[in-house]
Amino acid sequence: MPPTQPGTPPPAPRLSPAEVEAVARAAHAGQTDKAGRPYAEHLRAVAEGVERRGGDDEQIAAAWLHDAVEDDALSERELNEAALSRRTKDIVLALTKRPGEPPEAYAARILATPGARLVKEADLAHNADPARLAVLDEATRARLTEKYARMRALLGLTGPDGD
Repeated sequence: MPPTQPGTPPPAPRLSPAEVEAVARAAHAGQTDKAGRPYAEHLRAVAEGVERRGGDDEQIAAAWLHDAVEDDALSERELNEAALSRRTKDIVLALTKRPGEPPEAYAARILATPGARLVKEADLAHNADPARLAVLDEATRARLTEKYARMRALLGLTGPDGD
């Protein structure tokens, strides 16, 4: 961290990785995914996927919070007031799909935000996990498989894990 100029306040403390996880778990408490599993399992899988892909602490924090604003688990104001880096907040906001937003606009915002593509890659990989999709009905499975494949293509990711 660069030294601060005399008279400049030190940087504000940031939430630790464990604190970010706790905030995310609390924000999504009681929520389940499409298969009825606790939503925190998805958040954990995305955070672990970001770490496996070489993501840094700011991206891992964003992974824990990537659906918080979109799911109304946290307001945009709460996110902006949280003790997180500006980069983490920007990634979360880039990954927040807006109602009626075309996939192309969503993908463009992700691609324009440093660090966001890796988090979305991990999110898509977990969402498209065949074991996770297998518990869904055929129509839902087919619709989501197509949706995830389209987003991977828009982001320039080739396989389900971006390989």
